[in-house]
Amino acid sequence: MAAGAGVRRQRAAQTEAELKAAAVRVFARLGYLNTKITDITAEAGRAAGSFYTHFANKEALLEALLTDLLAQGDAAAADARHGDDFSDRDAVRYHVASYWYFHSEHRTLLGALQQAATVDESFAERARALVDPDIHHIAAHLVRAREAGLRLPGDPVVVATAFTTLMPAFAAMWQSGQGPALGRDLSDAEAIETLTSLFYAAIGGVNP
Repeated sequence: MAAGAGVRRQRAAQTEAELKAAAVRVFARLGYLNTKITDITAEAGRAAGSFYTHFANKEALLEALLTDLLAQGDAAAADARHGDDFSDRDAVRYHVASYWYFHSEHRTLLGALQQAATVDESFAERARALVDPDIHHIAAHLVRAREAGLRLPGDPVVVATAFTTLMPAFAAMWQSGQGPALGRDLSDAEAIETLTSLFYAAIGGVNP
C-alpha cells in the first residue's frame, strides 16, 4: 500500500512539473494573457481535466511558478561569493551578473508576472513583494559602501530603487533582441561590465 502511494505521489509530482514546464513554453510563444489552460495541457501532452488536479486555475499555476522562482533566488543569496559591501567593485559586479543571468533564465516567467499584474491586483502586489526584498538587500550593501567612505548620490533605499528598476528594463530590452542595432551582438560580458561600471560610478566608486 505504502509503495503504491509513493508511486502515485511521484507520478503526480512529475505531471505537475510537466505542466509547469509546458506553461512556461506556451507563455513564451503566446504571452501569459493569451494563454489558455488547454494550450498548456496540449503542450504537456495531458488531458485537459488533469490540470485541475494540480492547479485551481491559470493564476494558481503562475503563483506556483513564482514560488519556485523565489526559492531559487533564496538559494542564490546564500552563495559564498556574495559580497555585502558595494565599495568593492567586485561585489557590485557579482550582483549585476547574478541578476543578468537570473533574468535571462526566467525572462518568460518575469514577463508573465508583469502581464498578470496589469489585470490582477493580487499579481501587482506579488510583483511588488518580489522586488521589495531586493531593494532592501541592495540598500544594505549601499550602507556598507557609505560606511567605507563612498559618497552615495542619495538615500540608500532610493539609490537601490534605481538599481532594481534599471536592471530589469535593460535586461528585458537586450535579452529580447529589442535593443538598438549595434551591428553586432551585445555579449553577456559587455552588458555586465557596462552596468557594473555605471552603477559603481554612480555610487561614488572609481572604475579602473
